[in-house]
Amino acid sequence: MSKIALVDDDRNILTSVSITLEAEGFEVETYNDGQQALDAFNKKLPDMAVLDIKMPRMDGMDLLQRLRQKTSMPVIFLTSKDDEIDEVLGLRMGADDYVKKPFSQRLLVERIRALLRRQEAVDGEIVGDTEDTKIMERGELTMDPLRHSVSWKGQDVTLTVTEFLLLQALAQRPGFVKSRDQLMDVAYDDQVYVDDRTIDSHIKRLRKKMRSVDRDFSAIETLYGIGYRYNEE
Repeated sequence: MSKIALVDDDRNILTSVSITLEAEGFEVETYNDGQQALDAFNKKLPDMAVLDIKMPRMDGMDLLQRLRQKTSMPVIFLTSKDDEIDEVLGLRMGADDYVKKPFSQRLLVERIRALLRRQEAVDGEIVGDTEDTKIMERGELTMDPLRHSVSWKGQDVTLTVTEFLLLQALAQRPGFVKSRDQLMDVAYDDQVYVDDRTIDSHIKRLRKKMRSVDRDFSAIETLYGIGYRYNEE
C-alpha cells in the first residue's frame, strides 16, 4: 500500500482528497503547512507528496527545495488556476507534475498512479532483462535503472523520476533526436497531458543538476523547433 502525503492549508481539500485516495487503496497522511510536513518527513518519508504551493509558515516551494536536498520521491504540485509562474518554478525546482485548482479528483488519482508506476519501474520493482533495466554507460555517464543511480565523471547526481527517465531516453541512443512528444511518451502516462514547456523545464533542471558536478556539461543538445539530442562525450 503506497503512502501519500497531502500538504494543504485548505482543510476541505485535505478531507475530500483523503477520502478519495483511501477509497482507492492508498494510505494517506495530511498536513496543514509545509513545516508540519517537513517535521514528519524528517522522521519517515512517504512514497509520494502532493503539495499546495501557497501555505503559511513554509510554502510548497520551500518544502520542495528542502526535500530535493535528500530525496527524489515523486512530488505533485497543486497550483492556482492561472498561476503559470508557479508551475514553471515548481518544475524547475524538481516537481514531477502539477494539477491546477479547482481539479478533478479522478484526474489527481490518475496522475498519482502514473507517477507511482514510473517510480516502481525506476526502483526495479518491475524488473526484466531489457535495455531499460541494464546499467548504461555513455562516455562519462553511468546510469543504473534498478538502483535509480546516476553518476557523471564518477560523481553522483540525484535526479527525480522524471529527470531520470528523460536522461535515460536521450542517452540510450546518442546522436539521435528525440522530439518533445517522444519525451512526453517516455515520461508520462498516456492519460496525462503535458505541454512542451513542461518537458523544457525538466530538461533545464536536468542540465542544471549535471552542471552542478561539471560546469562544462554539454551532452544534452537542444535542436530548436525539433527536440533534444544526447551527444556522447
